[in-house]
Amino acid sequence: MKKVMLFCSVFVLFLSFKPLNYNNKTASYGGFTSMETDTLFQDKISIRAISIDKNKVWYGADNSRFGYYDLDKKEKFEEHIYRDTLKLEFRSIAQTSKDVFLLSVGNPALLYSVSKKTQKVKLVYKEVNEKVFYDSMQFWNDKEGIAIGDPTEDTFSVIITRDGGETWAKLLSDKLPTNAKGETAFAASNSNIVIKGDDTWLVSGGKKSRVFYSPDKGKTWKVIETPIIQGKAMAGIFTADFYDSKHGFIAGGDYELPNQKKDNKAFTTDGGKTWELIGQGMGFGYASCVQYVPGGNGKEIICVGSEGIQYSQNGGANWTQLSTDTKLFTIRFINRNTAIAAGYNKVIRLRFK
Repeated sequence: MKKVMLFCSVFVLFLSFKPLNYNNKTASYGGFTSMETDTLFQDKISIRAISIDKNKVWYGADNSRFGYYDLDKKEKFEEHIYRDTLKLEFRSIAQTSKDVFLLSVGNPALLYSVSKKTQKVKLVYKEVNEKVFYDSMQFWNDKEGIAIGDPTEDTFSVIITRDGGETWAKLLSDKLPTNAKGETAFAASNSNIVIKGDDTWLVSGGKKSRVFYSPDKGKTWKVIETPIIQGKAMAGIFTADFYDSKHGFIAGGDYELPNQKKDNKAFTTDGGKTWELIGQGMGFGYASCVQYVPGGNGKEIICVGSEGIQYSQNGGANWTQLSTDTKLFTIRFINRNTAIAAGYNKVIRLRFK
């Protein structure tokens, strides 16, 4: 199901935003009060998948493009992966110490490895099916990785590598929980797979909004119901993050009603066994990507979505608006005070203060 849809000089903008507290309540302790941004590069491009490797920000994009921005050299490297006449769209990206992996959406699904050292590109997995649509990809370690896609039968499409990405195998349906009819995943920001150690969480949306949990790197699975909005094709959980093995946050909403702020945020303190709604009527509506702030003790969360960049200091109960930029799809932290965000026509660096 379709979803929410060279070296260059650096164009730099510095902007600061004064926070606005949505309900005029003070958070339980001090946190960020402002944010500055600088634009790393601008282009006619759509980026929903980024991965940070030391001084490089790798990205997968539309029109068969991928590349990285070197934060030290302030330079951009970009390449195309040409496959017949296909215009590939990469919404999933992951990496090991040696390679970066890019997975295209749509039919055929094509998964490539890119050597960090030489930029040599190799096709490592291909799947042809009119229903195929891969949404997200992550690695547990240098050898083992996972990608999730929409059901082609009655379960999620899950492919796993155990040899560093050289080969990938699709899990048989009898090894996975059955999806409800119309239950799917969203390729919004490469954040509907979360990994902490051996623990893995996948999130769904559509007719059902659920969490799929594996304690053993994809060998066994169980499914947990959530109170997030569901029952419509474009509603559900679009994004998730875990601060540690116990504390997690899921968000999303109704993509067709992006300002609806009810039943779109939930948290867990028991590793995803139970989920509780939070921040009802507060902060954002539709969320494309949420991430915990490093060193925030599981209380500080950043969201990008339909209403700009939002920040919570108390686990999602209250939210502060740091930016009205609605053209960002995904965000990842470099350290506590610095993050990279990407979206429609740009990649930017955020500095929180």
